[in-house]
Amino acid sequence: MEAINSSIQENYNCPECGGSVIPITERGDSVCSQCGLVLNEKGLDNSHSGKRAYTNQERNSRDHTGAPISNLVPDIGLTTVIDRHKIKDPDLKRAAKWDTRITWGKRNLLIATTELKRICSNLNLPDHVKMEAMRLYKEAFNAKLLRGRSINAMVAACIYYAVRLKRIPRTFQEISDQSSENIKDMRRSYRALLREFNLKAPNTNPSALIPKYISKLQLTQDVAINTKKVIDTFISRFATSGKDPKGIVAGAIYIACKLKGLELTQKQIADSIGVTEVTLRSRYKELKNKLKIKF
Repeated sequence: MEAINSSIQENYNCPECGGSVIPITERGDSVCSQCGLVLNEKGLDNSHSGKRAYTNQERNSRDHTGAPISNLVPDIGLTTVIDRHKIKDPDLKRAAKWDTRITWGKRNLLIATTELKRICSNLNLPDHVKMEAMRLYKEAFNAKLLRGRSINAMVAACIYYAVRLKRIPRTFQEISDQSSENIKDMRRSYRALLREFNLKAPNTNPSALIPKYISKLQLTQDVAINTKKVIDTFISRFATSGKDPKGIVAGAIYIACKLKGLELTQKQIADSIGVTEVTLRSRYKELKNKLKIKF
């Protein structure tokens, strides 16, 4: 360290970029005005003996400042941040500004990654969905879509798009249930993604949701087969864009139950699937009338 300090004092140039070195007297540091590299830090206090203490008695006897030894342990793992408000040199201010931006960017991505992993883990989503969601989030971050928007809301929106892109049977409501954000903010973030990057997410196939809700309602395999027949026939003949896939599944399950003579109420089905009874009745009537189903 002494050799480095002496070389800095001799030529006063940064060894990394060759820029001029500026001393910050109140901190005892020397910083490059070009790249912001800290070249000479404030000297260490060597007044302490450095002996180890194994008992409380030894710890108290060797504490010269009156504070516990644990309080004298240096801070570890925190990044160095240059205080640009106390620096007058324009070049050094620019370096400090970039240092602050990089620190905030890393913090943002750390929060987003943690939230993304938590939601994906709770929903048992595969790794390729996580990677797609994280890739999209980074693009949104670089495009400054996070301005005025919540990090967690944007994370949820990215996961939903990745789920639809990879055709994983997970609904927006399921992702919303795992997020602490308002569902309206999540929808706004999702629409912003589609608009900004000109994305077109494929529609969720209602048939992919059948096994989950059949199991939840504890219905037989025959009901599942009839439900799939109703949905597949409807999709092959009519457009389903703009319709909630859960509503279509709810209506089809109700039809399949009636065909089997099962006494399952609309409220039971609607509550289990997570739609309103109004939505279920609307989809049920549409499926029944367009497919000309008779009981």
